[in-house]
Amino acid sequence: MKFIDQASLRIKAGDGGHGCIAFLREKFRPKGGPCGGDGGKGGDVIFVGDDNLNTLLDISLRKHYKAKNGQHGMGKNMHGKNGENITISLPLGTIIKNSETKQVIVDITKNNEKYVILKGGNGGFGNARYKTKVQTAPRIANDGQIGQELEIDLELKVLADVGLVGFPNAGKSTFISKVSNAKPKIADYPFTTLTPNLGIVRYSDFKSFVIADIPGLIEDASKGKGLGSQFLKHIERTSVLAFMLDPTQDDVYEQYKKLRKELVSHSKDILEKKTIIIITKKDVFQDKINLNKFPKNVPVHFISSVTGENSDKAILDISELIEEK
Repeated sequence: MKFIDQASLRIKAGDGGHGCIAFLREKFRPKGGPCGGDGGKGGDVIFVGDDNLNTLLDISLRKHYKAKNGQHGMGKNMHGKNGENITISLPLGTIIKNSETKQVIVDITKNNEKYVILKGGNGGFGNARYKTKVQTAPRIANDGQIGQELEIDLELKVLADVGLVGFPNAGKSTFISKVSNAKPKIADYPFTTLTPNLGIVRYSDFKSFVIADIPGLIEDASKGKGLGSQFLKHIERTSVLAFMLDPTQDDVYEQYKKLRKELVSHSKDILEKKTIIIITKKDVFQDKINLNKFPKNVPVHFISSVTGENSDKAILDISELIEEK
């Protein structure tokens, strides 16, 4: 399935039905009087969180969503039928914004929670509503209200406990495939991962956390360079960042500094996240690595994603960081 994390839609609530002008005429009720019914209410536009979805692909295929209009009132005081609501399911982590003002309308983070974005118009009153002692045969009725209409932008930011960040070919995809149920594409060339991959890591006694493999960053990604610029936003939801460093490339500490610089350039809130450093490819790199430059309070692990060596220790440290209050 293609990963789509942005979409623009035009949504419209249903119009209310018009009130009816009618008079009761029956053989044995010569003074039946007005009997026009009210119009039905227009349908609402409702969004609901669905944890079974992980992309906006299905939503993006359709640009216009409109709820049903309410039916008009009828004679014999019959109320028009209310218009059906339209319910749109979105993956958790989706932000709905007003396209014009860019104001955030709602942030969908809970499964099955419903959000009424637009309300349908109220139905108009029929002439039966206007009968008084003075005006016994009113010939007036209201039109239904027009339903609200809006252009919105949808932006998906994946919900994960841990985000894997690193330069291309740092071993992120191999690592997530070994420790979780994710099945990312793995190959020996850069930019193998073109979309974020989510996996569930199970540990201890029936405990688990969600891990996200963010596509490879490059230098100046925060300025729009490379693929990483499209996916930096996905790290905003994570509580722990795992820096995946490749010792077969540049100096690992220099890689760490560059990655951290790109993340902070995107959002200064990154500084408040818990971090762990994972140096990969222990199975092919045997030289000694100087770890003294790294922050003392940040766990550092030298692992092999292929053989699994030390991966369990890294997972244990990650789980402890997640559980910290």
